[in-house]
Amino acid sequence: MRGRQRVASREQMLGHDKDENLASVRLPNVKPSWQRSLRHVAVASLSSFLYGYHIGVVNETLESISIDLGFSGNTMAEGLVVSICLGGAFVGSMFSGWIADGVGRKRSFQLCALPMIIGAGMSATSKSLWGMLLGRLFVGTGMGLGPPVVALYVAEVSPPAVRGAFGGLTQIATCLGLMGSLFIGIPAKEIVGWWRICFWIPATMLAIFMEICAESPHWLFKSGRTIEAEAEFEKLLGGVHVKPAMTELSKSDRGDGTDSVKLSELICGRHFRVLFIGSTLFALQQLSGINAVFYFSSTVFESFGVPSDIANTCVGICNLLGSIIAMILMDKLGRKVLLLGSFLGMGLSMGLQVIAASSFASGFGAMYLSVGGMLLFVLSFALGAGPVPCLIISEILPGNIRAKAMAICLAVHWVINFFVGLFFLRMLEIIGAQLLYSSFGIFCLIAVIFVKKYILETKGKSLQEIEIALLAQEAT
Repeated sequence: MRGRQRVASREQMLGHDKDENLASVRLPNVKPSWQRSLRHVAVASLSSFLYGYHIGVVNETLESISIDLGFSGNTMAEGLVVSICLGGAFVGSMFSGWIADGVGRKRSFQLCALPMIIGAGMSATSKSLWGMLLGRLFVGTGMGLGPPVVALYVAEVSPPAVRGAFGGLTQIATCLGLMGSLFIGIPAKEIVGWWRICFWIPATMLAIFMEICAESPHWLFKSGRTIEAEAEFEKLLGGVHVKPAMTELSKSDRGDGTDSVKLSELICGRHFRVLFIGSTLFALQQLSGINAVFYFSSTVFESFGVPSDIANTCVGICNLLGSIIAMILMDKLGRKVLLLGSFLGMGLSMGLQVIAASSFASGFGAMYLSVGGMLLFVLSFALGAGPVPCLIISEILPGNIRAKAMAICLAVHWVINFFVGLFFLRMLEIIGAQLLYSSFGIFCLIAVIFVKKYILETKGKSLQEIEIALLAQEAT
């Protein structure tokens, strides 16, 4: 009897072990709930909202600002008011990687809010062009810090199955910021001094709400804070997913310190290829002319006799609609398909703009082609070229260089953005709409070829799986 009991108990133990093994196999295949990480991404998206708002706040108000501050009719001064914040953004972006690696993603969000609060107050109370430029420069510094940290944070806290959708959510926040700035700026031409009110959008909420959000487990792990990383994974994914997530994380990040990569290795060393892909994609995004549309759509539409408030409302709606569709499709069709379709659509739209500016179209025909082409351009951009680059670059960058390399890629973005904003009106005067829009269209087609050749599909893959796939691609 005793022998039988021992055998029975051994069988029970074996059966119990077998059940545990089966459970351990099954659990990692259960997808983490997206609800847990949603609120953290939503708070981080406030940074994208503020970015969109401050990009668009001078669109409707630029005429009133120029009259009040005494530089009306000076296209270079107007271009500076638009683009000086992009110069500040370049500075903020260059330091963002080192700040994000030094103090963590949470504290970086809070730091980016500070210059935006100061700069917005300076802009709202300025009495001269120089005061406005200084305020916009401060705002720009915060704007430059925000986008790379948002991209990092979303990539590192989102479950792979919804990472694309969450990346699309930040683009929607940017759209809402742009729309908010356009709508609040509508009374600026009727009410004296209204433009000052438009600048009083505080970034304080971002700084406060980030206190309740999780820190990036990836950053904690690389900093040697393994126990804290596990605790944050539990907040973001749930307890049963902590061990698989930590195991996956250790595959690529083992031994990678946050300070182990030198700038020279990024620019001309073994990481050059991935940095080249990221920088070029951002450069082509900006050379497509999208921000010329956002900055100066009022001026362009008014040249065709279209009221700016109606035109800008339509621009905002197209941008928001495209971003919502992109968020839905990002994890179904994939990043690469959306990028290809987006740049093709933008190239076609610029073709319509060229026809509208030619002798083949006149009167209402030119107006419909120009307005329709611009709205199609914004819609096409929002479907892929807007939300995908930040997301896909944060996905393809290896963990040990992600923050610093993202900073360099976005610095390229800001430099080109700055020159587009500064010289668009001037180039429109000098070379004309046909040649300028043709140039934008050509860059869109170059982007299609570049995406086809260099961009790796990342949908549904963990960051570690993407890193391994890129290493295999480089080896071949």
